[in-house]
Amino acid sequence: MTSAEKKLWNILRAKQLDGLYFRRQHAIGTYIVDFFCAKEKLIVEVDGGSHLEQVEYDQERTRWLEDEKGYRLIRFTNDDIYKNINEIAERIREAVKK
Repeated sequence: MTSAEKKLWNILRAKQLDGLYFRRQHAIGTYIVDFFCAKEKLIVEVDGGSHLEQVEYDQERTRWLEDEKGYRLIRFTNDDIYKNINEIAERIREAVKK
């Protein structure tokens, strides 16, 4: 995991975020997602600089996960996580409520 993923994992692991169980580096089809909450069908992705070079791949991957598999996907950049992890946690909570 990247350092940003580790920072986010520290608040997601062991049901620390509202009792939600997240898996990390979870396989769905041919894709590996960063964090996955099966109960809520929620995927949380952390995008570093390499994602700027694979926009089309990410768009197709997101389309397949959402449209074909019925998951909800939210993305955060490394900078988002480094700057305000508490806001990221709140945004994940909001995504669960929807």
